[in-house]
Amino acid sequence: MTTQTQPTIPAERPSWQLPTVTILTAVIWLLVWGQLQNLADWLSYSLLGLSADTRLGESVNFFLYDVPKIILLLGGMIFLVTLLRSFFSAEQTRAALGGKREGVGNILAAGLGVLTPFCSCSAVPLFIGFVESGIPLGVTFSFLIATPVVNEIALAMLFGLFGWKIAGLYLVTGLIIAVVGGMAIGRLNPEKYVEEFVWQIQMGDNVAGVTYKPSWNDRIGDAWGSVKEIVGKVWLYVVIGIAIGAGIHGYVPEDFLANIMGRSAWWSVPAAVILGVPLYSNAAGVIPIVYALMEKGAALGTVLAFMMSVVALSLPEMLILKRVIKAKLIGIFIAIVAFAIILTGYLFNFVIR
Repeated sequence: MTTQTQPTIPAERPSWQLPTVTILTAVIWLLVWGQLQNLADWLSYSLLGLSADTRLGESVNFFLYDVPKIILLLGGMIFLVTLLRSFFSAEQTRAALGGKREGVGNILAAGLGVLTPFCSCSAVPLFIGFVESGIPLGVTFSFLIATPVVNEIALAMLFGLFGWKIAGLYLVTGLIIAVVGGMAIGRLNPEKYVEEFVWQIQMGDNVAGVTYKPSWNDRIGDAWGSVKEIVGKVWLYVVIGIAIGAGIHGYVPEDFLANIMGRSAWWSVPAAVILGVPLYSNAAGVIPIVYALMEKGAALGTVLAFMMSVVALSLPEMLILKRVIKAKLIGIFIAIVAFAIILTGYLFNFVIR
């Protein structure tokens, strides 16, 4: 008589395990985040013995601070975006954006981008999430453009320095850049320039007639899976981009930038945009440079064009996006946004004498 062996059923993970690990990880994340600058200072100036007054020391410190900062932000953003996205089906998202007529969807996406405090590190998870939800790529790019271009820090700075009219002009022009840029990209049938693996990622709710309501363990598990998958694919691009930005940050003199952007020649605005593209920073990081440039006589429109190019066309964001879209679409994206930013710079220089 043969004894039949019953298959072994793997034990289910306790329902409290993933949430507990996630909470502990969040606490550690916050503790590490609060000590990043101190850690970078210790590594740069104590362990490596570099001087804070040298260009090499400044560049190394910038690199050692920004690499863990961006990796932490990237991982945290991916986790949150994936977790939040699990509450909204593709059908709901399409109803909000994807089902709108061309123009209306771009305006809604640009407005949403202004209201969300996302940075360049969130480009990949946001892009993938929009693609998964069936939102047209033109609408997606309106969101990706508006998020960095129009931000509350720049609005507050302009309001404090020049009043609500100039701040309002900045807001309106930023929204126009996002809407028109997204519509222009959408007209070029950009789907063929998206990497294949993006189309293959599914949320599991695209089967007609099937309603899936994941548990909290499922949501958290999917979020951790997304962090592992996406960070594993893009971390090298982040490191390379920050390394280039750190070199420029430490070795390009501020006086050189001020002289270029302070000239009245017609090419000063395009030159400022070109200079701003490889510099990595967010609005908070570039504001001190903006103030310094304006104090040295740089024109407001030229400085704003520089700031917009830094935050909207940063090299790290382009390198991160390179993982999900092909180089030709990135080139089209850069060309359209850069052209719109240049026009904005000329507009401000014309309005403010």
